[in-house]
Amino acid sequence: MKTLKRIAAGILSTALLLGMTSCAAANQTEAAANSAAFTTIESGKLIMATNAFFPPYEYYEGDKVVGIDVEIATAVAQKLGLELVIEDVEFDSIIAGVQGGKYDIGCAGMTVTEDRLKSVNFSTPYATGIQSIIVKADSEITDIDKLLEGDYKVGVQSGTTGDIYMSSSPEDGGVGEDRIERYAKGNDAVIALSSGKIDAVVIDNEPAKAFVKSNDGLKILDTPYTVEDYAMAINKDNVALKDAINQALKELTDDGTIPAIINKYIPAEG
Repeated sequence: MKTLKRIAAGILSTALLLGMTSCAAANQTEAAANSAAFTTIESGKLIMATNAFFPPYEYYEGDKVVGIDVEIATAVAQKLGLELVIEDVEFDSIIAGVQGGKYDIGCAGMTVTEDRLKSVNFSTPYATGIQSIIVKADSEITDIDKLLEGDYKVGVQSGTTGDIYMSSSPEDGGVGEDRIERYAKGNDAVIALSSGKIDAVVIDNEPAKAFVKSNDGLKILDTPYTVEDYAMAINKDNVALKDAINQALKELTDDGTIPAIINKYIPAEG
């Protein structure tokens, strides 16, 4: 009887294992099926560079980095059969790190620009951001035209699109280098605004809302500065990884995963 029980248990274990294997095979995506076509810096891992001071895209909860980018990158890594590894670095070092083979991807609320495309490839966009302007509640700056025309100092996070746009010449829609103050973190720029060292901060709308909520006496101007799409930076030499990531992003969008992640952090209005 004990022998029969052992045989039955063995058959059951084998059946369960085969069932799990069948489920895994059934759930295998086209992106994962093509996983042999690409390589990553460290076998079995997808190393992501980010700057974890950009809520709700990436920020700390205790000692853990969370946010929209983290959840989307985690879902992509799972599609590819990889473990996501997060490296929190200065924002303006991300592109160089991806280009130099230090990180597999850069995922940090990053916009595709012509200048960045000279150094790295980008995935298809997965989210849309708005560059907004933060000022003091009693500021005489009422819109973007007033900001551009005056002699106001503008704070930006170094290396971000807010930095790129605002440091361009007035003819190109910026304020020029002379009126820019760069900070390592967006929150540092907001602190400088609160203390009167600068007159405005240009940054993504979602972090802007979080900063205004946690700092009294600030507001966001009603009119956005610009609208942009966010994508993942990928080494130019790893086209196969870019293609696999794009396929994973498509699948995650089509099955509702990415919209659900974004809605979790940025609920739709109305």
